[in-house]
Parts: sequence; structure tokens; C-alpha cells
Amino acid sequence: MARAGPRSSSSRLGIRIPYIASRIYFLLIFLQVPLFRVQCRSGMCTTPLAVTSCQLIASDVFPVVAVKALLYPGAFVHSVATNLSFPSWEGLLAQYNLTTTQLSSAVVDLQRLEVLAGSYFAVAGACVALLKPGRMSMFGTLLIVWGLVKESILGKPVNTDPEKAAYVYPTMLLALVFSFFSVKYDMQKVSSIAKPIAKPLKSSSKAKLK
Repeated sequence: MARAGPRSSSSRLGIRIPYIASRIYFLLIFLQVPLFRVQCRSGMCTTPLAVTSCQLIASDVFPVVAVKALLYPGAFVHSVATNLSFPSWEGLLAQYNLTTTQLSSAVVDLQRLEVLAGSYFAVAGACVALLKPGRMSMFGTLLIVWGLVKESILGKPVNTDPEKAAYVYPTMLLALVFSFFSVKYDMQKVSSIAKPIAKPLKSSSKAKLK
């Protein structure tokens, strides 16, 4: 029996790594693992899904049932892990303080457009990557990181309340790593570029005559 060559093993590895990384990234997003802390319309948001849901409820883009369906898996895991109870479907919006987001000012979101846009891309990319791994998750995560760095280091927007200051949790590094590895690369092209190409020098016709 013929053994699998290095090209076939590298191609299999290039398929498995994005497959596993995209599923882990999906769990990080939809189980609502805290990645950061930033001010939003509902108060303080700690996940891209919370930022996205807050904006969807405030703008009436998605029906409330769809937003609840996005939030319920994370609320279920959190309630079971902390209180050994099941979250109420009817009180789900109140649990995330989303009942009065339409009355809140949109200035908070406009001051953090990178975090808002990155959260949209992160949530959408986590869903799309289940079918076909792509760059949307990585792009959204990088946007969120840039928005948080701009607020915490550059001080834009200016925040005088330390309790509402932007904060990055260590789990953000995990999200960044898994979003990077969820991109599907062509390992054969990468390996071919990495290997030096040496071509034999062609001798001239004069050298042959000599």
C-alpha cells in the first residue's frame, strides 16, 4: 500500500485546523464567554453578541424572537453554571437589560464604531464559519481589538468614570488566536513558497563546444 505523502498530510492538516478552530470560536461567541468590557446602550457589554443584540433591539432590524434565540444558549449555560436553574424566555431581555435600549442615546455606539462593527462581523463570521471557514471572524476580532486599544490607550472617546473604562479579558487572546486559525489556508501553496526553488544552470553552447 502506498503511504500518504507530505502534501496529503499537510492538506489534511490545513482542513482540520480551520474546522476545529471555527467551532471553538463559535462556542466562545454564542456561549457568551466574556472577552472585554465596554460601555454600550444597555450599560456594560462583555461579549460581541451582547453588543450586537443591543444594537439589533435598538434599531428594530431583527425580530425580538430572533435576538432571544441568539442570546438563550449563553444565558442557559450561565444560569445552569451559577444557579443550577433555567433562564426565563420571557424575561430574557430584562436579564440583559435590553428593555430600554430604544430609549438610550446612540452616541455611545457612535463613539465605538470599531467595537460595534467588529461585533457584527464576529457574530456573523462565527455562524458562516460553521459552513465555510473564512476571514470574517478574524476581521471582526481585529476590529474589536483596535477599538478597545484606541479607547484604553489613546483615550478616544474620553472616559472619566473608571467603572465604565474599557477592559480586555485574557480570553480575548484565545478568540484572536482561534479566529486566525479558522481561516482556511492552502498548505501546499504555503509549503511551496517556503521551500527555496533551485534551478540548475544551463550551460551555454560555447561551453559545450569547449
